[in-house]
Amino acid sequence: MAKLTHTDNEGKAKMVDVSEKGTTKRIAKSHCKVLLSKEALEAIKQNKIQKGDVLAVARVAGIMAAKKTSELIPLCHNIPIDSIDIDFVIDEKQFVIEILAKAITTGKTGIEMESLTAAAIAALTIYDMCKAIDKSMMITDVELIYKSGGKSGIYRKK
Repeated sequence: MAKLTHTDNEGKAKMVDVSEKGTTKRIAKSHCKVLLSKEALEAIKQNKIQKGDVLAVARVAGIMAAKKTSELIPLCHNIPIDSIDIDFVIDEKQFVIEILAKAITTGKTGIEMESLTAAAIAALTIYDMCKAIDKSMMITDVELIYKSGGKSGIYRKK
């Protein structure tokens, strides 16, 4: 059974000590989906949402959120972020926007949480900007799909 890294021998929460770890390039990719109505998707595509360009604002929100991850998730390290990229894939038949977030750091600990936070906050921003049209939107499948770097090596979601 894998040992939990964020608890001490007594089960108390702790921040992982990374002082002895080596610096490596680390990459994490995450995604999530926003399921929405045809009307909301069309309004996004035609840039007819009163609050502005939904995908542009969601992209910036995701980037900003990644930079604040250690302030949001209590035991995350404040790490240098080399890059955050957010892309959107629109499935017009299923009325879905998939959000893909890629985060890169050169550091002593991973960047998975920053990638996941970027994807989730981009999705929540889409919801916030479009809720006047569609309050029934759903955010699903927030998950890590790839990571590399560090001693645990490469992970790919199967």
